[in-house]
Amino acid sequence: MYIAIEGVIGVGKTTLARLLQPEFHANLLLEVFEENPFLSDFYADRERYAFQTQIFFLLSRYQQQRRAAPDFLSRGGHLLSDYTFEKDALFAGINLRGDELEMYYRVHQALAEKIPNPDLIVYLRADTSVLMQRIAFRDRPYERNMQTSYIECLNQAYEAFFHTMRSEQQTPVLVVDTNQLDFLQREKDLKWVEDRIRQTLRLAPFQESFSMEIGKNER
Repeated sequence: MYIAIEGVIGVGKTTLARLLQPEFHANLLLEVFEENPFLSDFYADRERYAFQTQIFFLLSRYQQQRRAAPDFLSRGGHLLSDYTFEKDALFAGINLRGDELEMYYRVHQALAEKIPNPDLIVYLRADTSVLMQRIAFRDRPYERNMQTSYIECLNQAYEAFFHTMRSEQQTPVLVVDTNQLDFLQREKDLKWVEDRIRQTLRLAPFQESFSMEIGKNER
């Protein structure tokens, strides 16, 4: 079973993936974003460094997903990832324009055909103000000048993307509103998310009823 966790910068994707790994006895596939040599420059001058940043991410994510994901899945058991290959095109649509965007889409389309699709995407959502607080709290050097307008733009793009995905009945999407959740500090919050995933995938054991009803079909 292949489960991918998605959401805007700062929402808690990697934290949740790490916490769920032992619960599902899963292999873990984490995005290696800090190796991108253009990332700091991109946040300082997005227009100038957008194309280099996106192409590096695209090829890096392709190499990781193309090699590691099939290898993990061939061993049996579960695979947990803190990103999807589709997210790259979402970012490109925001950061690139004109010929650069067209070229990017051509390359992305060719590579995407070779990437395995998740059995479930867990989409973590949060208000932009909450995301900015979480970004400030983790205090990564290259994120210190992160603009609220950029996170808001990403938030809107993610909402539109997953709304379309669900309406077209593509890969199943479980939506989890994280505004009031704290998986790291509150065990019951982590357990609630785990139960939602198990229920959606029909993986035992899971509870049929939940006290926090925010998610896939309630919006």
